[in-house]
Amino acid sequence: MSDLALYQYVLIGLIFVWSGFVRSGLGFGGAVLSLPFLLLVVDNPLLFLPLIAVHLLVFSSLTIWMNNRKSSRVDDQGRASAGTVDWRYLWRILAIMIVPKLIGVFGLITLPSDIMSLIIFVIVAVYSMSYILDRPFRSNNRFIDVVFLMLGGYVSGTSLIGAPLIIAVVAQHLPKEKLRDTLFALWFILVLIKMAAFIWLDIDLQLIHHLWLLPCAAVGHIIGLYAHDRILKAETPVFFRVLGSVLLIVSSIGMFQVIASA
Repeated sequence: MSDLALYQYVLIGLIFVWSGFVRSGLGFGGAVLSLPFLLLVVDNPLLFLPLIAVHLLVFSSLTIWMNNRKSSRVDDQGRASAGTVDWRYLWRILAIMIVPKLIGVFGLITLPSDIMSLIIFVIVAVYSMSYILDRPFRSNNRFIDVVFLMLGGYVSGTSLIGAPLIIAVVAQHLPKEKLRDTLFALWFILVLIKMAAFIWLDIDLQLIHHLWLLPCAAVGHIIGLYAHDRILKAETPVFFRVLGSVLLIVSSIGMFQVIASA
């Protein structure tokens, strides 16, 4: 990233503000809703995935810690609390996802960057259509649960954008007050596996660029925390339709660029 133009640095900074906002505001989507924009700036997933991964590790652990501090404070006042993460359920779904996750990490490392970019754009286009049609992925039985979790683990391994498939299962089995932090704990573990693979294979983690991108993501994270309660109460499909339309346009442009340059 050291040889980019000034406008590219500005665009990347703004996209990471957006990424932080989405991650804390929705509890998911920091990667799936920002990676397509980043790939339009520089078409190289391995350039951005380590940056997104570190941000997720930092802000997910910080959010869980802060929320459990609040929970402990409530306990001191005499009200019972079991924490904000359902660890038993988390370990159960992680056992299903771990093998596909590792296969996905291997695929990311071995596939050419243009093929990987095309796969990411196609996945995002499918997600965007579900937002536009207000038809989010849903699981109705135990077998579909397992299929969605395995697919989500694989996609998470390739590109960190498996959240919609995983949430299709998890959101049906967890109460609202534990959903976001349980997801954050899951993202933390999954991303830790990917980061270990990056380090083992000596992939550049772009550490110097965290000095200015972490503050960008922090600004978005703080705004997202304030917006979280309002987004949950509003439950407006208009927001997601507009978001899906933008993502569909961006992913279509990205697919065209990848195919044209092939």
